Amino acid sequence: MIEANNPEIDVDDLMEKVREEVAKRQTKPFTKENANRQPSIGINPLLAHQIQAFLNNAESKSQVRTEFPEKLNRFPFTLSRRFQKFVLRLYAFLFKEQRAVNFSLIQALRESFALNQQLSEQIADLQSQLKSIDERYVKNHIDIKNDLAQQQQLVDCILDEVKCRLPELLKSEQLQKLINQNTGLVDAFYVALEDKFRGSREEIIERLKVYLPRIAQAEIGIKNLPILDLGCGRGEWLELLRDEGYVARGLDINQLMLDQCNTKYLDVIEADALTYLKSQPDASLGAVTGFHLIEHLPFSVLINLIEESVRVLKQGGLVIFETPNPQNALVGTHNFYIDPSHLKPLPSALVKFMLEHSGFEQVEIINLHPYDESFKLSGSPVAERFNEYFYGSQDYAVIGYKP
Repeated sequence: MIEANNPEIDVDDLMEKVREEVAKRQTKPFTKENANRQPSIGINPLLAHQIQAFLNNAESKSQVRTEFPEKLNRFPFTLSRRFQKFVLRLYAFLFKEQRAVNFSLIQALRESFALNQQLSEQIADLQSQLKSIDERYVKNHIDIKNDLAQQQQLVDCILDEVKCRLPELLKSEQLQKLINQNTGLVDAFYVALEDKFRGSREEIIERLKVYLPRIAQAEIGIKNLPILDLGCGRGEWLELLRDEGYVARGLDINQLMLDQCNTKYLDVIEADALTYLKSQPDASLGAVTGFHLIEHLPFSVLINLIEESVRVLKQGGLVIFETPNPQNALVGTHNFYIDPSHLKPLPSALVKFMLEHSGFEQVEIINLHPYDESFKLSGSPVAERFNEYFYGSQDYAVIGYKP
C-alpha cells in the first residue's frame, strides 16, 4: 500500500529484512557446540538503525504534499501555481484513505519494533537470572556431594577401627543400652546447665515477646501454616505462641526437656531438626525458628538446615535464628564456652550471608540483650566504644523471608 503512493519506498525490501531478522532469532537445535553458548539477544544495532530509517522515510513520504515534485517544475512540465494547488488538493483528496492506511501501518511497525526490543531486553535479563541459578545449583550440588563423601569416609574409618579393636561386635540391644545411659546423663547435665545460666522461664518468655510483631505481620501460625521451633528446649517460645493463639510445634532430642514441655501440654516431639525438616512437604510451614540452636550445629548441617527451611516455608514465611553475639568480647571469649555443646561462635555477617545465599530475602540482624546500664562506663568516646564491645548486645537474631 505504501509503495502505491510513494514509489521511492521499497516495502518488500523492508519486510524481507524483518523476516530475515525473525528467522535468525528462531531457536536453534540443541547441539554440543551451542549447549554452553549464550544466544544472541536483540536486533543488531546497524539493522535497527536501517529499520528506523526506512520507517522515518516512509512516514515522511506519506505526508500530504504541499509542493510539486522538483522534476515537474521544469520545462516542458511547467504549470501555473493555481493549477498546481488544484492538482495537489485533488491528489490529497483521492489518496486520503490511502494515507490513513499508510500511517496506521507505519505506526504498527514502530510499535512492533519497540515491543521486539523490549522483549529482547526481558529475555536477556531472564537468561542472566537462569545462568545465575544454574551456577548456584551446580555449586550447591558439588558442595553437598563433597560433604557426603567426607562423611562416608569418616563412617567407614570408624567402622574399620571398631572391627579391629573388638573381638566380637556388640549386639544392637547392647549398643542401644549404652547410648541410652550416656544420653540420660548428658540430658540431665544440660537441663541443670540451662537452669543455672539461661535464665528463668519468665525472663525468657519476656525476651521472646520481641518476635511477636513479626509473626502477626506474616499472618502465620494457623492450622495449615504452623510454626516449627527447632531445639525447643523447655518450651518458653511454644508456651508464648500458644497463649497468643498461634499453632506451633517443637522439636528436641533432650527427653528431660521434652518432659517439661509435656507438663505444660505443649505440642512437642522427639526428633532431629534436619531429619524432621526433610520429612515435611514443600511450602507447608509458616515459620521456622531456632533459639540458641545454630551454634550447636556443624557447618555442613547448618547449611542443609537453612536450605531445607527455604523449601518447607510458604511464600512470605520467615525464619528466626537467635544465637550468642561474638562481637561482644565477653561473650565471644568467655560466656559462649560455658556451654560445652557449643561448637564455635557465628558472626552475624556470616549467618546473614548464609541466609541470603540460600534464597532468603529482606534478611536483617537484630541486636539483643545488652548488659544492664550499671555495668557501663561513661565520660568519654573511649568509654562508649568500650561499652559497645564489652557490654553491648549479648545475642543477636537473624530474620529472613522466603520470596
